[in-house]
Amino acid sequence: MELAVVGSSQFVTGFRLAGIKKIFEVNDGELETAVKTILGDRDIGILVMHGDDLSKLPEMLRDSINDSVEPTVVTLGGSGESSNLREKIKQSVGVDLWK
Repeated sequence: MELAVVGSSQFVTGFRLAGIKKIFEVNDGELETAVKTILGDRDIGILVMHGDDLSKLPEMLRDSINDSVEPTVVTLGGSGESSNLREKIKQSVGVDLWK
């Protein structure tokens, strides 16, 4: 399984420098199409995106992302970052690691 990152050029730059190969640099108009493509890619196990980008997606797609186990979608930045990551780990592993 691979790690993928989707977002603006500012968001993906650090991941690119860290050696992540599946980088999807998009503007707002391309975000929905890129996320749908990534969700359909069976080689991607984790998708990282900015929390503000998640809120820009249509509600049905956001619901699919929130229910997705594979790939697990992790948002960084924006509001609710720590609780989102905690819920995703709990959903993926099946155990709340913070208790």
